[in-house]
Amino acid sequence: MDHSLTEDQARIEEAVGAICDRFDENYWLERDRDGGYPLEFHAAMAGGGWLGIAMPEAQGGAGLGIAEAAVMMRRVAQSPGAMAACSSIHLNIFGPHPIVVYGTEEQKQRWLPDLIAGRIRSCFGVTEPNAGLDTTNIRTRAVRNGPDSNAGYTVTGEKIWTSSAQVADCILLLTRTTPREECKRPTEGMTLFFTELDREKIEVREIDKMGRKAVDSNMLFIDGLQVPVGDRIGEEGRGFECLLHGLNPERCLVAAEAIGIGQQALQRAAGYAKERIVFGRPIGRNQAVQHPLAESWAELEAAWLTVLHAAGLYDAGKPCGPQCNAAKYLGAEAGFRACERAVLAHGGMGYAKEFHVERLLREVMICRIAPVSRELILSHIAEKALGLPKSY
Repeated sequence: MDHSLTEDQARIEEAVGAICDRFDENYWLERDRDGGYPLEFHAAMAGGGWLGIAMPEAQGGAGLGIAEAAVMMRRVAQSPGAMAACSSIHLNIFGPHPIVVYGTEEQKQRWLPDLIAGRIRSCFGVTEPNAGLDTTNIRTRAVRNGPDSNAGYTVTGEKIWTSSAQVADCILLLTRTTPREECKRPTEGMTLFFTELDREKIEVREIDKMGRKAVDSNMLFIDGLQVPVGDRIGEEGRGFECLLHGLNPERCLVAAEAIGIGQQALQRAAGYAKERIVFGRPIGRNQAVQHPLAESWAELEAAWLTVLHAAGLYDAGKPCGPQCNAAKYLGAEAGFRACERAVLAHGGMGYAKEFHVERLLREVMICRIAPVSRELILSHIAEKALGLPKSY
């Protein structure tokens, strides 16, 4: 099977690259030092129509697949913006999928065109401080305001690691409407909403973190948020099922981003190794420098082929859970190793911000941790691909 880019994918890569080239190293270095959401980059990508690459044409999107979205996100990650640039638009690619699949026509028309055009920004409220990856153990409650079918909900609870909440207008919010102990299965009794982020009812508290300072991560404290029934996605109690529609695409996109960051790091390392003269010769002539970088090149190539395969299965509507998880695992690991080796190839200068590779190493760590841990991915593959007993 030929996994080289199609003509359309190559055009996507070229067009997205032209936008990324307008935001140089200094733009991103300043945001890494001082913070500040990359609103100009977000607006440029929205202006080019790229926020809706995988959204339906009927709502203003391009109607393309996750494979094309992965090509786009890898190209963004190859730019100086790296994970900060990716994270500023990442949620637009996979986040609205529950709306596309389970939303009413009214909801699609109300939300998707504005998300695609960049007129509104959203965030993702799923993870909780006391639940972590055990999503079925979330405690945020949504309680009906009355017996009438049109009655709205009152939501109370906490969320953590919610990106972009400082600048978001809306939130995709997973809640419990039925206590877990009253459900036949732990995945039941959860309800998904897409609603206004009302800052009078939601306190947004930023987390000071290791990398990607340009895109905020936050704790949310929700106290009496009023949510209209018209903001509910799908049926009450089936929110976990709705949420699953975005998980496999996200695995592919995170993998593509890690691979792009790793490829950028390798290019920087190779460039430095050609120019750095020690003992009268470029360090790039030494196999001790060459071989780790070459090994990372091979690992990134293999991971990218896995991404294209997994995304192709998803776009074809075929089972793809183990493949999408494998893509995320391989991409994140290969990207991390490439960035680590790039820092080491720079020697002491790899620790200096002006050479950027230390920032890439800090940012690519996100892909190893989120949206799911390496260990849980391996447990999933062991169960689903190898038929071993479930371990979690």
